[in-house]
Amino acid sequence: MREYFLTLLVTAAVTYLLTPLVRQVAIRAGAMHEARDRDVHVVPIPLLGGLAMYLGLAAGLFAASQMYPLKEVLAGTGMIQGLLLAGGLIVVIGVIDDRWGMNALSKLAGQVAAGAILVASGCELAWLPMPGGGTFTPDSDQAMVLTILVVVATINAVNFIDGLDGLAAGIVGIGAVSFYLYYYHLTHVLRLSSEAVPALAAAILAGICLGFLPHNLYPARIFMGDTGSMLLGLMLAYVPISSITSLDFRTLNGTVNRFPELLPLLLPTTIMVIPYADMLMAVIRRTRAGRSPFAPDRRHLHHRLLDIGHSHRLSVLIMYLWAAVFSALIVWFSTVRMPLFVFAVITFAAVVALLVMSMPRLRWWQRDRRRPAPAGAPSAVPATAVPAGVASGPPRPYEPAPPLPHLPAPERLAARAPAPHPPAPHAPNVPGGPGAGLKVSDQVAAERPGPS
Repeated sequence: MREYFLTLLVTAAVTYLLTPLVRQVAIRAGAMHEARDRDVHVVPIPLLGGLAMYLGLAAGLFAASQMYPLKEVLAGTGMIQGLLLAGGLIVVIGVIDDRWGMNALSKLAGQVAAGAILVASGCELAWLPMPGGGTFTPDSDQAMVLTILVVVATINAVNFIDGLDGLAAGIVGIGAVSFYLYYYHLTHVLRLSSEAVPALAAAILAGICLGFLPHNLYPARIFMGDTGSMLLGLMLAYVPISSITSLDFRTLNGTVNRFPELLPLLLPTTIMVIPYADMLMAVIRRTRAGRSPFAPDRRHLHHRLLDIGHSHRLSVLIMYLWAAVFSALIVWFSTVRMPLFVFAVITFAAVVALLVMSMPRLRWWQRDRRRPAPAGAPSAVPATAVPAGVASGPPRPYEPAPPLPHLPAPERLAARAPAPHPPAPHAPNVPGGPGAGLKVSDQVAAERPGPS
């Protein structure tokens, strides 16, 4: 574990130290994310955070290649070449999109090309488990199509959840830690040395997220942009695919869990359930409305948490907890032998607790506080007295303020600010008059009537 931990630290340190430099580059290059109607920030934020992530990836791969026994593990694989080439292509596409913009089809073509590079490096879905206990072994063309499909889906799933400060990096980091714990367990408990590759990839991915998060938590000083979200999605897809390539599920029978033929697919699906579910709902929602599946909107899971009334930080924390619960339960189920009834009870309790935390309407002990008073009941708030000269009558209906013109974010804030009150006029000091030679305060005191 020491070699994995050192690799994680090197990756995190390089990513953390280079992110401020990348931020300055983004500002000078004009790669700024302007505030939009569906965004939660109101000032421009620098993009291109994925550049620091990619440099952290390169540093982590280099550090791992210099340490024994990881050096021998990497020697027989195309992991370094595949991740650097595919990740480099993704970063180039992301930089172009973050700075100048790119249409959805061009980005999709680049994502497909990145998936093809991974296939060429030897990372592909060589087999799939079947419900009857057998396996489906696709031919080379089928394996390439399936691998590219998983890569593209995961890239876009991570991109869809990148809507709040720290959300995407945190959820991907939780998934990476879960992957690492599971594959490290296979490597050192079952002595499956082939699983050292996905374990190393998961450790590097966790280091990337750990190094970038301090700069991206609310209020974020830099965004990862499409450069970073697509790179994280590529890495997140590489980890389980590289595992299935070298894993024989028959070696798991009776040692790790009760369902070894389902675990290689159940684990990544459960760990990535939040980004996959959000992406699936977004695609269905947009296509039913006659829009493109890639058309942006403000109805993602994190936006709905904000609409419920949660703060920015609490919404992100709730999403973290959901990801941690799903990931921890499936890894625990995979590595610890326990009665299925106990596992089901623990899962049910965790889900109920998170539902109550996520949805205030389910908190039955607070319903009496939120229940409106019946008609005719005395109000607990004392009525305010109507000043003399003000006509009393029924309250006027609410009239919304006129919409503000389309202005950049700083101007919108200035337009919303109340206008300053003009200074109170004071009497002029007429030469030779009764107030001549006196200050304004002395004039006011002189004009006050004396005691009668």
